[in-house]
Amino acid sequence: MTDASNPLLTASTLDYRLPPFAQITDEHYRPAFDAGFAEQLAEIEAITSNPDEPTFENTLVALERSGQTLRRVAYVFFNKSSADSTDATNALDEELAPELAAHEDAIKLNSALYERIRAVRDGLDARTDLDAEARYLVERYYTDFTLAGAGLDDEAKAELSKLNQRISGLQAKFEKQLLADTNELAVVFDDAAELEGLGDGELSAAAEAAKERGLEGKYLVTLVLPTGHPWLASLTRPEVRDRIMTASRSRGARDGANDNRPLILELVRLRARRAQLLGFASHADFVTAAQTAGSAANVAEMLGKLAPAAARNARREHEALEATAGAPVAAADWDFWTEKVRVAEYDVDTTALRPYFEAERVLHDGVFFAANKLYGLSFTERPDLVGYHPDVRVFEVFNEDGSKLGLFLYDLYTRDSKRGGAWMNSLVDQSELLGEPTTVVVNNHNVPKPAPGEPTLLTFDEVHTLFHEFGHALHGLFGHAVYPRFAGTSVHRDFVEFPSQVNEMWMLWPEVLANYAKHYQTGEPIPQDVVDRITASETFNEGFATSEYLGAALLDQAWHVLTPEQADAVIDVASFEASALAGVGLDFAPVPPRYQSTYFAHTFSGGYDAQYYSYIWSEVLDADTVEWFKENGGLTRENGDRFRARLLGVGGTKDPIEAYVDFRGRPAELEPLLKRRGLLD
Repeated sequence: MTDASNPLLTASTLDYRLPPFAQITDEHYRPAFDAGFAEQLAEIEAITSNPDEPTFENTLVALERSGQTLRRVAYVFFNKSSADSTDATNALDEELAPELAAHEDAIKLNSALYERIRAVRDGLDARTDLDAEARYLVERYYTDFTLAGAGLDDEAKAELSKLNQRISGLQAKFEKQLLADTNELAVVFDDAAELEGLGDGELSAAAEAAKERGLEGKYLVTLVLPTGHPWLASLTRPEVRDRIMTASRSRGARDGANDNRPLILELVRLRARRAQLLGFASHADFVTAAQTAGSAANVAEMLGKLAPAAARNARREHEALEATAGAPVAAADWDFWTEKVRVAEYDVDTTALRPYFEAERVLHDGVFFAANKLYGLSFTERPDLVGYHPDVRVFEVFNEDGSKLGLFLYDLYTRDSKRGGAWMNSLVDQSELLGEPTTVVVNNHNVPKPAPGEPTLLTFDEVHTLFHEFGHALHGLFGHAVYPRFAGTSVHRDFVEFPSQVNEMWMLWPEVLANYAKHYQTGEPIPQDVVDRITASETFNEGFATSEYLGAALLDQAWHVLTPEQADAVIDVASFEASALAGVGLDFAPVPPRYQSTYFAHTFSGGYDAQYYSYIWSEVLDADTVEWFKENGGLTRENGDRFRARLLGVGGTKDPIEAYVDFRGRPAELEPLLKRRGLLD
């Protein structure tokens, strides 16, 4: 293959530099990565061999300009491998993981480069011409390199590099095995009667999923990433609910090729050893040192305040469920009986709301509508632009004045080649330095696809997820930076969920809800009395929701506060989980963690290791921000402009807490979160 025939080796000529997916094949990735590695290493060599005194321009700016080919191919490949993988991309993903770790180490452990960055930092006071973003860039690079181990001696660096490569390889293997086991454990039913309680659209999706696997006449329930499945709220047969829950909780925990337990134990030990090598007591301390939390102790303090009240509320809720059921309620039954109690107490049945949440209307008249009202955005579908899969739709996004903002790619449906969950990716980052004025972002979801001609009716939670993920998309589209290091959502991990959580509020905002929540057959709006009852029930089941989340967050912390000696002593994943949950009072069988270790992709393959706390850490800011919007008129252009200019638009160009105080006028307060989650006494 020649360089000229590889579309990944040159900048795209399509609108917005959208990658030319129609031309890209699996065989293009490996040579493009090789070229990208070589190109960036040569660029780094040019920086470190420069005989001139280190300056911001010849060191930091040159570093920011480096690696453009590698960045381009990595964005395309990792989006592909997560959203539409093949045997070839799975194999390459696992092969590349240690190579990428080694490449990053070759840069961040480069003593000559580190000394140049240090020299620029030491001379900052003399550079009165550098603006705040440039100064922050120097500080962030110095911190990044220091935490990465750039100051270690050569022997320690060699050991660190080996650890990084092995850790990266294990993480890639974890994700690959989880996807394989998730597909293998999808539950097959012979008769539609077994799925009693599901609507026509859900049955159609189950039949279509079975058909795609060659199981004509059968029904296939594919698994979602969290422990619970959205259909458990509707399925009337306890044995069917139990089959699905058992399959979900078995992922990665069965003997065989996809057993993730040995990977977990090795990952935890290697991460603990790496943290010690870098001078930290634990992996959690190492990770949080560069986050807004600052330390694992600060995380533990906050989570510790929430867990007792959440556990207490969950047990109260369980008593109410069993009183209604007149029988024991297990984890598989919780959602089903929750809906019964919700109907009894609030006359709200969220499973009956699906006809009001037709996917196309939710997208255009809900998600896009709110963005228009708040930020003045408009969206035009571009069928002429090809996505990475036939289901992917491409939308052009414009500012209110008609100027181009970027592209939004929308990938709604689940498939065997897509990992579980929902997420946002960037394909092209805005950067003044690199001459990129606009951004290309992707939202991925895992909604079951009905048969052709059938409507896609979303669950209440799926609508919530659409608004959440679009909040990430807006952050990516709005984030404006000179330097690519700060583009889009390149902020602290425990801040990145904040903008997406804020965007969730518009789902039930009266003006937005009235615009999209209309019956797909009759066009009738969702009844106001139903809306009022939904609002009245906002803290209903929050004991469960908070406990299952905290169970996962505290489990993540428990694995990662271990010293190397403590990690070596753990030999059984299930026993460690049980002990960790008991230690924080969340060992309540009817409420398992949102993710158990063997399918906890966030922490063992997804970059949230020791950082799953980020969601509730960010939610403190989110809840406080929602109060601000309510106090200041809600869905207005003035409010949107302020939020965009002072928070979303700054990307990573300044400290996120400083940005928040600039927006809010004061630090965030905890009380709105406690009130939202029903945790106030």
